[in-house]
Amino acid sequence: MPLFSIFHTFSFLHFSYKKMDCWKKMQNTGWIFPTSVLCIYGFFSMMKPSEPFLVPYLVGPDKNLTIGEAIQHVFPVWTYSYLALLFPVFLLTDYVRYKPIIILQGISFIITWLLLLFAHGLSAMQLMEFFYGLVSATEVAYYAYIYSMVGAEHYQKVTGYCRSITLVASTMAFLLGQLLVSLAYVSYFYLNAITLVSVSVAFLSSFFLPMPQKSMFFNKKSSADISIGSDIDPSNVSSQPNHHKDKDTAVLPVNSKNLPEYQLPKLQSQNHFLAVLLQLCGDLKECYTTRKLLYWSLWWALATAGYNQVLNYIQALWDAKAPSGTSNVYNGAVEAIATFLSSITSLTVGFVKMNWDLTGELALGIFSALDAGTLFLMHFTNNIWVCYAGYLVFKACYMFLITIAMFQIAVSLSMERYALMFGFNNFVALLIQTIITVIVVDSKGLGLDIKTQFLIYGSYFAVIAGIFLCRSIYTIISIKCQKCSHIQSQSEYSHNQMTIMMP
Repeated sequence: MPLFSIFHTFSFLHFSYKKMDCWKKMQNTGWIFPTSVLCIYGFFSMMKPSEPFLVPYLVGPDKNLTIGEAIQHVFPVWTYSYLALLFPVFLLTDYVRYKPIIILQGISFIITWLLLLFAHGLSAMQLMEFFYGLVSATEVAYYAYIYSMVGAEHYQKVTGYCRSITLVASTMAFLLGQLLVSLAYVSYFYLNAITLVSVSVAFLSSFFLPMPQKSMFFNKKSSADISIGSDIDPSNVSSQPNHHKDKDTAVLPVNSKNLPEYQLPKLQSQNHFLAVLLQLCGDLKECYTTRKLLYWSLWWALATAGYNQVLNYIQALWDAKAPSGTSNVYNGAVEAIATFLSSITSLTVGFVKMNWDLTGELALGIFSALDAGTLFLMHFTNNIWVCYAGYLVFKACYMFLITIAMFQIAVSLSMERYALMFGFNNFVALLIQTIITVIVVDSKGLGLDIKTQFLIYGSYFAVIAGIFLCRSIYTIISIKCQKCSHIQSQSEYSHNQMTIMMP
């Protein structure tokens, strides 16, 4: 009996060791394991069937807010907190190498839905919006993490997996929510409970993500990471001792030799942080001095600000057109169709063969005008189905254009500079959105009703369309004039040559 127990214990330990060994091998198998775990996290974090029904939930018997309180006092908190947190979180995300920020996002998801389920009152819902702003600010870690874990040859593949899984999850969640509400008559409270379970699974899955050893800016494993003021020539870095190569810190400045030893790590960190910030500023300056990138980025920031504003308040407009207390609510079905159409229009960009340098700004102007038209339609119509249809067209047009803008910017930049411009463009968009919120939505500003707000948003997109239509006309005329001038100069040159050759 003792021998059997010893054998059983030994077998169990051997099996456990083999299991741990297999687990370590899985974590070190290149791109498959981190991509799979990140896709699991992305799926469950976007599996939120309650999201299309937020306004009916807040103004219903569960929270008993008025539509004015939701619009003017609750929703603006998301915009303000998102703006306040975006830039520090962007830097912190790279500095701590992504995984801790993904875990932080999971915690923020859970707190958001705990407050939605069990907290009551205006202040509690404002706190809920603050944590959802933190969720939005930390989203950058999800899309940046995978690039630190896989080789450049896998970028296109893993990007497709990570983005498509979120679209699939969103579509499934919206459809599930609509089916539960319309067919099973499930209350909005239980939809939020399902969402809480889903984001909790996402949070738990984030712990299985391998920890990256490098990041784009602060933790580059490169000998080129030398701080400003270094007394070592970059060309001679390879001859330095190995402990400089293996650390993520900068080489010390000249006067560091006279400092106490305990102050050296702090000085190294400060110099490296300052060097990275200066490098980021220099990269931004170089990117935005390119005229093509400047105009595409301008549209990106302006249109994204308006798009986010429309998404933030579209449910309030639907509730004003067809009150959820007395009408059937089809928000989930509309959002599911909109997400599906957005994915189709985004994929279409890859098959459209056009000279975007010539016609890109014209496309921005035309589709922005179409967006403006749909927003005006949503303002003037009293038919909820027309309002739904206008939203579908609006979202599909924006997704088509933003995909073109991302592609046009990405083809001109390295991955690091593209990530930097992506973050900065979104920061500018959020700044513009905050200004719109303060003036148009907030009770301390104009505090306009929801229908008038969409008249403002339609006018805003009409201005964007006017800017880029005028710019495209100017570009096309300039190119035509240059071609005519070139042909004329060629003709004059040929005529002069003929004259010289004549006796």
